[in-house]
Amino acid sequence: MSGAKLKIALLYDVWNEDPAAAAAKEEAATVVRKPRKKVKTVKKEKTDREEIFEALQRLGHEPYYFELDGRPQSLHALSRCDADLIFNLTESFDGDDTKEMNVVAYVDLLGLRYTGAGPHAIILAQDKAIAKKIFAFHGIKTPFFATAYRGRIEHAHDISFPLIVKPSWEDGSIGIDAGAVVTNIKEMMERVEYIQDEFDSPALIEEFIEGRELYAGVLGSYERAQVLPLIELDLSRLPEGTPKIASYDVKFEKNTEAYKLTKSQVAEDLDEATMKRLSDTALAAYRALKLRDYGRIDMRLSPNGDVYVIEANPNPWLASRQEFAMAARASGLSYTEMIGAIIDLAMSRYLNASLASAAAMR
Repeated sequence: MSGAKLKIALLYDVWNEDPAAAAAKEEAATVVRKPRKKVKTVKKEKTDREEIFEALQRLGHEPYYFELDGRPQSLHALSRCDADLIFNLTESFDGDDTKEMNVVAYVDLLGLRYTGAGPHAIILAQDKAIAKKIFAFHGIKTPFFATAYRGRIEHAHDISFPLIVKPSWEDGSIGIDAGAVVTNIKEMMERVEYIQDEFDSPALIEEFIEGRELYAGVLGSYERAQVLPLIELDLSRLPEGTPKIASYDVKFEKNTEAYKLTKSQVAEDLDEATMKRLSDTALAAYRALKLRDYGRIDMRLSPNGDVYVIEANPNPWLASRQEFAMAARASGLSYTEMIGAIIDLAMSRYLNASLASAAAMR
């Protein structure tokens, strides 16, 4: 890892914070009350940005937080940012995740250096229909699909049931629950209507692939990237009749049965040829969508051994308990070393661009 000490801004987004409520919350926090009885304290789980902040400190850098709150003032403040590097953790602007790419495009316009995917990669990955067309062009297997929005069919393969219907523009399993898998025309039409009404998004209607849910973390540039050990989301314990999918409750709703019955772990019982096929597919998808620094490719391994790319995730969640960090640990990297690798990749990218620009001016 590089020894240079850097001033690093951890850029993250917040929204729906009422100023009056925030002020009241802050004021309440300053009031000290004597507890009537001793209560058991529960250790609060650290956020990803807190963990990254601490890792950057251990690496000898100077981190600080920078909050985008959806107001123009926060964008104006960002234009005056004096960090050597921005660690980009934004996923939206003012809660609108379709504007995620606008944030990094703005940072690009400001000429600031940042980690992770650029606006091009984010828009390609976020529009799942476009991503799947690019995969097909590159010979990367992905489930056949159709898209529908307000009576308009933009694209359609000759697809067959069962199908999974989800928003074309959302991520983080938003809009995916047990009802997402449909087995007949009536269920499909009802689900398409739900997606359009609830999310105002085109519905992605995709052939449902039975099989194992596997995630490949990738660290590196387009030219040189490393696929980390594969992680499997084990869905085998879900109740009979429940679709074996990475639904929102499986991923995030800790109090649900689905969350408690599923877990992610390093993939086992994969022969060398299958692991190579999965890793090669992940690397091809990473490059096809122009991801950089780090990313995660979600795949399905069918019972007959076919590998299907479901989606690509630029800038995946970096919490130490999540799949990307789990894969990094399995590769021998500590959490701090993983964060250091991302910093090094980003800084190297800008250094190489500067060198190339200087050479071109000679």
